[in-house]
Amino acid sequence: MKNLLLSGLLLLGFSLNVQAQDLVELAETCEEAPMNMIKCKLAEDVSADDAIDSMKLRANMLNFKLVGHMPLSEQVEAMGGKSTRMEIFQFCDAMIAAQMVKFSLAFAGYLPCRISVIEDKDGQVWLITLNMDKTMSDAALPKELQGLGLQVRNNIYSIMTAGAEGDL
Repeated sequence: MKNLLLSGLLLLGFSLNVQAQDLVELAETCEEAPMNMIKCKLAEDVSADDAIDSMKLRANMLNFKLVGHMPLSEQVEAMGGKSTRMEIFQFCDAMIAAQMVKFSLAFAGYLPCRISVIEDKDGQVWLITLNMDKTMSDAALPKELQGLGLQVRNNIYSIMTAGAEGDL
């Protein structure tokens, strides 16, 4: 009987933990931006390189794969132009991506999830991504995909928060 009760409590705990994932919040330095974006200002003591290292480590911890990196400012400079730092990092959970695209090909336009590292004209570095809350509310996903979408959202927001705060 004790084992049954303990098992029930453990399952309840896991269930509550999954529900608590709904509460994942972005760093205090993050805000909604135009064009359905979220932007996070780096903490004063966090460099762009520190933020990138923190994002990679958090993604790895979440088993969320870094599947692409585009150093756009380097490309601009290679073409003879001038640019502040501009890099795009792409993260993905391929199994969730496959399920989302199977439900609707429209999701292919959002894959993989991107976080841009952008230095503005004043030298402030920002992390920018899609506002997934708005995107998911427009998608009319079935219940099982809502949970997966929320997991992806939470992972991307967690990765951004780690970068903005320099959490290693």
